[in-house]
Amino acid sequence: MPKSYLVVGGSSDIALLVSDLLLDDGHSVTVLARDISRVESLKLRGAHVIQGDALDQETVSTAIGMALEAGDGEIAGVSHLVGSIMLRPPHALKMDVFEEVIRTNLISAFLTLSLAGKAMLKSGTGRMVFTSSVAGSLGLVNHEAIAAAKGGIESMVRSAAATYAKRGIRVNAVAPGLTDTRLASTILRSDAIREASEKMIPLNRINKPAEIASCIFWLLTSAPDNFTGQVMHLDGGMSKVLG
Repeated sequence: MPKSYLVVGGSSDIALLVSDLLLDDGHSVTVLARDISRVESLKLRGAHVIQGDALDQETVSTAIGMALEAGDGEIAGVSHLVGSIMLRPPHALKMDVFEEVIRTNLISAFLTLSLAGKAMLKSGTGRMVFTSSVAGSLGLVNHEAIAAAKGGIESMVRSAAATYAKRGIRVNAVAPGLTDTRLASTILRSDAIREASEKMIPLNRINKPAEIASCIFWLLTSAPDNFTGQVMHLDGGMSKVLG
């Protein structure tokens, strides 16, 4: 049965793939994207597109309202795919840059959680999926800022899963390792850096965007009802096993 989904941060590589999977499955998709040019293909496929910033409460509320209307008053799932990468040691990181990393990753995630959670409480059902990183659970050189933001997301997800457990809302996260996307292009700018990065991963390869997207799609649509408060580590074993 077709349902209504909201993708926040819809212009990212992985968000585009998640949206395509949802559309392929016959669902209604509402996309909140800052870069409208990157979601034209979704618009042509029938997705509802809203241009704006995921840190703007009014914009996020409008997107949620549109998704509710498309789902006859119910949102089946929300995926938050807003993120950034900042690799710099603390002594070389200005406070305004650090604060921007926190705002982009953690505060925007909390805003989505708060507003979407309120909408889902009225219908008594819904799933939310947030995006962490391998840096949220593994100490990596120069990752202090992004580790603080993503670690906050993981803790937020666990707490929210407890808060909404008896209200029909499931909250989970994915925590990818290095993935071959636009966002990671500066890290993977040379063959030498790519090779060094691969050697840190037990499976000796970089994530493919489609792998992350398919996992998010599963969490939104097909994961068991008792699956909540979990962080899925899609990192080739990097955070859990020795290579």
